[in-house]
Amino acid sequence: MIRLFSALAGAVCFTLFLTPAAQAACNGTDLRPDMSTAQIDYLNQLKEGRAYPTGNHWLAEKEGEALHLIGTLHIDAPGIGPATDRLRPVVESASTVLLEMTAREKADVQAHLASNPALLVLQDTSLPDVMGEEAWTTLSAALRARGIPPFMAAKFQPWYLSTLLGIPSCFDLQGLAASKGVDARIEAMANQAGIPTGALEPFDAAIGLFADMPLAQQIDMLQVAMTPEELQEDLFATLLAAYLSEDHVESWLVGLPLTEHIGDMGRAEAEALFADFENRLLVKRNKDWIPVLEQTLADTDGPVVAAFGAAHLGGEFGVLNLLAEQGYTLTRQPF
Repeated sequence: MIRLFSALAGAVCFTLFLTPAAQAACNGTDLRPDMSTAQIDYLNQLKEGRAYPTGNHWLAEKEGEALHLIGTLHIDAPGIGPATDRLRPVVESASTVLLEMTAREKADVQAHLASNPALLVLQDTSLPDVMGEEAWTTLSAALRARGIPPFMAAKFQPWYLSTLLGIPSCFDLQGLAASKGVDARIEAMANQAGIPTGALEPFDAAIGLFADMPLAQQIDMLQVAMTPEELQEDLFATLLAAYLSEDHVESWLVGLPLTEHIGDMGRAEAEALFADFENRLLVKRNKDWIPVLEQTLADTDGPVVAAFGAAHLGGEFGVLNLLAEQGYTLTRQPF
């Protein structure tokens, strides 16, 4: 399940350091129609009470200021092109476009990681030593399927490999490296129209979320990310279908019931790991973004567009609810 969450939530930029092998086309199937009654009940339990669970495009208004909030998918996938093209008039009428990362921040991330190898490389141990032989064998197979030599990955930080496993082995990583996700398409639109762009957070914000995670917790996250190859395409197809139907809360949570019986981790332990991951990747950053959004509205003349991973929209501490608590009126818009 973590493979899906990390992929959507913004850590994908780190894969730009790899030279992937050629990939086959993905042929996964949305698993939701065939979920068992128990799985559906568990998913509904997880979704219960989550604020603003649907809608990938919202308008927040307050005192004459207008802020378009667009939930994105960070990676290229079938179906995102038409949805993004429909947003062109919104982007081209903006005074500023804010993203999690612009091309400038992505370049800064690459330079930062290249000059600070300890962020990516284990210093005093290796993954075969800390994972055990059986888990390392499973991980090695998943890495080979992505064109990554296990001997090289043996010294990678577990959090980094978890982000790589967030992408199914069938996926076109060349397309991923070309940055054709919704965010990148919106940035390209803004650049073509001469609209200024900016970042919602410092370039190293996402890295810090993982780099300070205890090694044991990183290993747990990595082992959860090792979903069997035969299932991963279906999981990605499920997530994509939920995104395109604008069920962003469901797309964030559906991995829990679908992968609950994979591996040795029990429900309580998996939920605790997920809750920590959610707090690091979503909640803290969402809170940090609100002052940035409001300051940008104050500093610009005209509507502002903010585009970020769709998982950041919903929930008690989602961007939408946090803005509502600040007195903004929210109206769902076409996507």
